[in-house]
Amino acid sequence: MSLLTVGHTGFWEPRDCSVRDLPAFSDLLSRIDLDELMKKDEPPLDFPDTLEGFEYAFNEKGQLRHIKTGEPFVFNYREDLHRWNQKRYEALGEIITKYVYELLEKDCNLKKISIPVDATESEPKSFIFMSEDALTNPQKLMVLIHGSGVVRAGQWARRLIINEDLDSGTQIPFIKRAMDEGYGVIVLNPNENYIEVEKPKIHLQSSSDSSDEPAEKRERKDKVSKETKKRRDFYEKYRNPQREKEMMQLYIRENGSPEEHAIYVWDHFIAQSAAENVFFVAHSYGGLAFVELMIQREADVKSKVTAVALTDSVHNVWHQEAGKTIREWMRENCCNWVSSSEPLDTSVESMLPDCPRVSAGTDRHELTSWKSFPSIFKFFTEASEAKTSSLKPALTRRSHRIKHEEL
Repeated sequence: MSLLTVGHTGFWEPRDCSVRDLPAFSDLLSRIDLDELMKKDEPPLDFPDTLEGFEYAFNEKGQLRHIKTGEPFVFNYREDLHRWNQKRYEALGEIITKYVYELLEKDCNLKKISIPVDATESEPKSFIFMSEDALTNPQKLMVLIHGSGVVRAGQWARRLIINEDLDSGTQIPFIKRAMDEGYGVIVLNPNENYIEVEKPKIHLQSSSDSSDEPAEKRERKDKVSKETKKRRDFYEKYRNPQREKEMMQLYIRENGSPEEHAIYVWDHFIAQSAAENVFFVAHSYGGLAFVELMIQREADVKSKVTAVALTDSVHNVWHQEAGKTIREWMRENCCNWVSSSEPLDTSVESMLPDCPRVSAGTDRHELTSWKSFPSIFKFFTEASEAKTSSLKPALTRRSHRIKHEEL
């Protein structure tokens, strides 16, 4: 058990305690002035729901700037209130997500498709985005999968969108170039796994109402219960003075994880597409989701997918138990652009017997997709030509391979 004590920094800190410390803790609680403790409460967590409300807008270069000062986004809007600043940043991030969704529909002309495809009116739903010809394009289809965390469909990294620009942080440059080069496009939404609703309040009947215990014993138990609640409420008010609503998660059928989502979209959309050549771009955890898809649908993926571009993928063929035939296919048809200080496309050694690894030309994980952008399209073109002429892509030919027999 831990108690809150004032440490050398002047802040409340936990320390281990035993049962004999409880009377001292109760005495401490009785002497603390909660109002005095909460005098420096953070401001209300009441933030605008539009970019204009935050007084920010994207300029012609796709950079987020303050509409009055022209300055970039400032995280530390209020000094010494890190939690409040973080909540403000998250509120802005939710607006950015909706803004990118609008760009996908209005600027990229993608369609928003609800899933599950057979969802009832009342059940939780998610969605993906597709070009008009995603399922009918006979030649090429590009599938985009982002990583884990707060990002949603159309994004690579929220921090890049807010602190850098839309080009580096979103998938929009990939979508536009793909469509210009005749690809159909499907944009996955692997982190949209559930909806949140407020948890219903449960009123429990007091055990003393129906108990046959003696009145004195019931009173003693009620007193202990009240003291416990007092301690819990005190700690909760200290930890979370705003007492945000308690929420519960309702998972989306067959899309409750990034891996489930990738398999669902494959079964209901990608596998049904007319494209002779399917190409994947998968960032970070998106690479793991692709490998899991391949494990579950190996024959189908091999017959339909021409090439896979991974960007700083976190997949692991050992931990995911990918078989020998999958590893061999990945060595021939995948390339992983990893964070590295080496120049773009420089071969990078790997200890795992999977796909070739080359430098993305940056040592920043979140920038790997954007920095490898031109090389990925070149890789796809070479892969398509190699499939036609029965030759291997140049990037695969010049990559460093590891013989899995030696590992």
